Amino acid sequence: MCLLETVVACSEIAIDCLAISHRNPANPLRAEGRLGAANGIEYAAQAMAVHGALLAGQTEAPRQGYLASVRSVRLLVERLDDLPQPLAIHAERLSGEGNHILYQFALSHAGQLLLDGRAAVVLDADTPQEFRP
Repeated sequence: MCLLETVVACSEIAIDCLAISHRNPANPLRAEGRLGAANGIEYAAQAMAVHGALLAGQTEAPRQGYLASVRSVRLLVERLDDLPQPLAIHAERLSGEGNHILYQFALSHAGQLLLDGRAAVVLDADTPQEFRP
C-alpha cells in the first residue's frame, strides 16, 4: 500500500511529501466510509520509510523499519477524506543511533496543521544486537 504521491524535498535530516490518496474512496485505511485523522500517522510513517530508502541510495539496500511508538500526537481535525487539496507530510529526523531513530512529523492541508507528533522507528528488529555491558 503506497499512500504518497510524490517527494517534494529530501535532505539528510528531513523529507517533505505530498499525498492525494486521502480523497480516494478505495483508500484501504478507510473505515465506515471515512478516513479518520489518526490514519495520518501511517502517511507520516511512509514518509519516514521513503526518507530511509532515499538516504540508503543505490549502493545499499534500505533497512527494514518498524514503527515502535508514537508520542505527543495531536489530532487537530477529525478526518482527512473531506479535505480537497493534497496533504503535505513533513518528517524530520531528530536523532538516531544504530537501530533506533526518532522522527518528528506533521501533516497539513493548504497551510493548516492537521496533526503532528513524534515517532520512534526500530530498524532491523529481527537482527541480533551486539551486547554491550
